[in-house]
Amino acid sequence: MANKTVLVTGAAQRLGAATARYLHGQGMDIIIHYHHSQAAAESLAADLSALRRDSTWTIMADLRDPDAPRRVITGALLCAGRLDALINNASVFYPTSLEQVSPAEWDATMNINLRAAFFLIREALPHLRATQGSVINIADIFADRPKRNHSIYSITKAGLVMLTKALAAELGPEIRVNAIAPGALLWPDAMEDHAKKSILARTALKREGEAIDIAKAIRYLILDADYVTGQVLTVDGGRNLFI
Repeated sequence: MANKTVLVTGAAQRLGAATARYLHGQGMDIIIHYHHSQAAAESLAADLSALRRDSTWTIMADLRDPDAPRRVITGALLCAGRLDALINNASVFYPTSLEQVSPAEWDATMNINLRAAFFLIREALPHLRATQGSVINIADIFADRPKRNHSIYSITKAGLVMLTKALAAELGPEIRVNAIAPGALLWPDAMEDHAKKSILARTALKREGEAIDIAKAIRYLILDADYVTGQVLTVDGGRNLFI
């Protein structure tokens, strides 16, 4: 584990930050990608570097930019010299009703949630092949059952699932490609308590998950899933049984 370097996109806050902290605690070196959240990214990197020198770096890029994947991967290799895992976590999530959504919102959501993941993988290919590495895409349970008024988001996550399967078939045996579909954890800031309770009532384990549950699943796919590729690991407390 001490020799593995992991790039996490959208790693300054929420799930990305929790994943970076957990994997670093497991002995991995971390490259933190961010866009707007410079202060949070640099603070996280400072915390992790204080625990282990020369183990954490930050890279800023706007994933709406078609050239961003090349710059992110080039920067990652300049920082760490190797790449063992790419975690496509960066995502945008907001309502997009059919009557009101704009082409610009379509483009931004598609580019960040789906296009960037595809081209980050392409740019990372030679480096992941060199380490027999892996890719983990953060999908969503809404890839299978769309969320009301979030059609574009749901489409991008469904596309990410197909991307996972298609590239797993194409890139094996050198590179494994898997996805994780989270459920009820890290609520949106504006969600009301009654809405949270309604969701948890329709979850088999009747409780909210934590970011660490996803981070542990990511660790498994990086380290212990040598014969697993093209799969979507659902981590949702059984919510998908009742949607």
